[in-house]
Amino acid sequence: MSYRVAFRLAALALAACAASTLHAGPAIPTATAPAAVTAVAPAAETFTVGTLKVERFGQAGRAVVLIPGLAGGSWVWSQTIAELAKHHTVYAVTLAGFDGTPPPKGETNWLDQADTSLMDLIRTRHLDKAILVGHSLGGTIALRFAGQHPDLAGGVVAVDGLPIFPGMERVSPAQRSAIAASMKARVEAATADGFKAQQLGYMQKIGSLDPATAERVAPLNARSDQKAVARYLAEDAGADFRPALKNATLPILEISPYNAADFSQGPMTMSEQEKTAYYASLLAGAPHAKVISIGPSRHYVMLDQPVAFQKALADFIQTH
Repeated sequence: MSYRVAFRLAALALAACAASTLHAGPAIPTATAPAAVTAVAPAAETFTVGTLKVERFGQAGRAVVLIPGLAGGSWVWSQTIAELAKHHTVYAVTLAGFDGTPPPKGETNWLDQADTSLMDLIRTRHLDKAILVGHSLGGTIALRFAGQHPDLAGGVVAVDGLPIFPGMERVSPAQRSAIAASMKARVEAATADGFKAQQLGYMQKIGSLDPATAERVAPLNARSDQKAVARYLAEDAGADFRPALKNATLPILEISPYNAADFSQGPMTMSEQEKTAYYASLLAGAPHAKVISIGPSRHYVMLDQPVAFQKALADFIQTH
């Protein structure tokens, strides 16, 4: 992939404020009806671990930890939780500052705090070989965790979440920091209405293929603390977690969404196979990683293609 195309991918991700030996797999057959964004059924238990709000669903079977993306809450996994809780104990976490929760205190790196809190959840609840499933920023957090604590999880499924922002691998650390700071300032400077408009524009252009889904999800994302969204975004955009992937000896599945119309013009022209291969290159350091493509879909794969997503997740858990 050319530098121009790779960096255009980064620009797309930045504008949207999205956090996003290896074998590339084929696309999975997809359904066409998007999932409804519904309220999550009442949790069996709700508690806090460090900077994480945790909701437990189900009480039997292997543990699955769900980590939403930037500005997300457990609602993004409503259909996933309903399916998984039939046979698994599900822990849906929400990062502090998102979905109406108070932001973390102190100046310590917030992604570091999330990592420590996730480790504490697994240890205090004695979760044996739990499967970590993360969307976007949550996928990045899960991949980072796999590299730093490979013995504490049984596998990772990253849904359009990567160890580095697409295209950022082509710039220096100093340039990444400068871009991240600019992104943070842009989000923080928005008015309350402007922040809501950012969320809606992102969902309409990047988040989902379905206009109704975009309309439903945007106000839910906008419930998050604006400054918290800006800070998590900047910490993610300025980071590169690829070096630790060599330690990630557990199985990893990366789900790459693809919608042909989004990659049909100008510098963004890219086939499904090319995008899958590009994602694979960013995960090349992980010994047991695999990338699959699900389409047609945008960033919220679990909402645009719920049947294909559920099948990919169920197959991974059953196999590993």
